[in-house]
Amino acid sequence: MSTTPPIVLSFAASDPTGGAGLQADLLTLASMGCHPLTVVTGITVQDTRGVDDMLPMEAEWVLDQARRLLEDMPVAAFKLGVLGSLENIEVIAEVLSDYPDIPVILDPVLASGRGDALANEAMIHAMCALLLPQTTLITPNSIEARRLADLGGGEGGDDDEGADGEAGEAEELPLADCAAQLIELGCSHVLITGTHEQSTDVVNTLYAEAGVVRRDSWKRLPGSYHGSGCTLASAIAAALANGLDLAEAVREAQEYTWQALAAGFRPGMGQFIPDRFFWAREVEHDPRPGES
Repeated sequence: MSTTPPIVLSFAASDPTGGAGLQADLLTLASMGCHPLTVVTGITVQDTRGVDDMLPMEAEWVLDQARRLLEDMPVAAFKLGVLGSLENIEVIAEVLSDYPDIPVILDPVLASGRGDALANEAMIHAMCALLLPQTTLITPNSIEARRLADLGGGEGGDDDEGADGEAGEAEELPLADCAAQLIELGCSHVLITGTHEQSTDVVNTLYAEAGVVRRDSWKRLPGSYHGSGCTLASAIAAALANGLDLAEAVREAQEYTWQALAAGFRPGMGQFIPDRFFWAREVEHDPRPGES
């Protein structure tokens, strides 16, 4: 019999476009040599332009899915994406607490690329209080990092500071300070991606308690991509499951994600979708021109 590949368990919502969510995790993990397991946290109505609606899975079903899988198969890493509800966050935290030696990669998806809210303030507080202390690496973009840092301590986030970023001071918080706050909340490492920053290249920075671990710069590609964050977080989980240390896994996953984005395609009327199996096709290495 063949050797079983490393197994990674993803908690995420289903994306019928195949661009993000569980489907993106499945494609990425399989492409990087892992066997993916999935726990469905919600079902979405969406296309490549944005999310119109989401039906969270009942927390008891989330718990039962995870327990049944984990009693049957050994898991080398957990990857968390859209979690659907406060109750789901609570039961997922309960599951993770029983497996403290398994690395946890948290992609804190707070909104879709179009800006559709996927987590409210109560859910963000619960992520920070219940999940961050169990998280090996969190992978926010700069917008998510500032919002998590603003609300994570339970002191910020007044009712009149909505998800659209009207809290001016939080928007100006240096990213290094955001990372330090998230680590203070219990997370071991923070990878803040620079996709949303006003810079020529995309600069991604990995932080630990002692400060910057590594900083990587990537040529900014034209266009807008659906599922880039899911791809990166899943790729890191796959690299860890395959035996790389954290800093190596982050570097390897960034390379994989950039190549998948560079080979991306636009099947609908919205964002491009990364080609997670770029290595299996004839692909031009020069980035295609951007949208007109």
